Amino acid sequence: MFAIDRRILVKLEPVMGKVLIVDPNPHAARLLTDIVKALGAREVMIEADEARAMKAAAALEPGIVFTERTGPGLDGESLAKALRRSEMACRRAPIIMVTAEATATTIIGARDAGVHEFLRKPYTSADLLRRIENVALKPRNWIEAVAYVGPDRRRFNSGEYTGPAKRRGDGPATGAAAHAEAKDQAMRILASALDQFHNDPAQAARAIREQAGALKALAMKVSDSRLAVAVGALEVSLASAPPSKETLSAPIGALLAMHKAEPMKKAG
Repeated sequence: MFAIDRRILVKLEPVMGKVLIVDPNPHAARLLTDIVKALGAREVMIEADEARAMKAAAALEPGIVFTERTGPGLDGESLAKALRRSEMACRRAPIIMVTAEATATTIIGARDAGVHEFLRKPYTSADLLRRIENVALKPRNWIEAVAYVGPDRRRFNSGEYTGPAKRRGDGPATGAAAHAEAKDQAMRILASALDQFHNDPAQAARAIREQAGALKALAMKVSDSRLAVAVGALEVSLASAPPSKETLSAPIGALLAMHKAEPMKKAG
């Protein structure tokens, strides 16, 4: 173990207070436990399979989760998806997949399951610290859709990733461009959630609520009264118990029509 700046430990504390480790290998789990305790973890729970890990997550409400990719009764990608789509308070907690199976397929699979970072075994304490700093100090936007729930995949910066560079335009936008990007993303998710509503009504409704909240905040920020009124109509429909595709179609359709009718603006 190496010396760590106390100021770094203080910054990591909100994430590292409670830690869940999911690994069927006792030696690997113990090694990881020793490192996270040195990084300030106060409570650490270790589980070997997916079912017990989900129960542990509900009981512990971890600030961060480390999981192996595979093992008896364990599918790390399935675990990540289940946690992301759960009602647990920790559903948005950073997930770091720590595994020896570091191929392009497994890394992309982890990313698409909602994992924040990917770390290949064997690793050093410094390797692990870098991943933890990434999730604790460089938070990514949260995407609440139907097909995907998790951190913004465009910002997936695992040190193990050796594939194509990020897409053009994936750099952080600022000012009006950032507002336009956020609005466009929310509208696209609304359209997709409505289209897929019958496949997963609960997640679709949650995705729609998330986008309504984002659009409402954006309307207030840019003083867009038309957008605010349209979002208000959607919120009224969401308040119906339970919301359905039929009750949501009109207010979402109005928002999408308004967005489609807006003139295109050149960035910059």
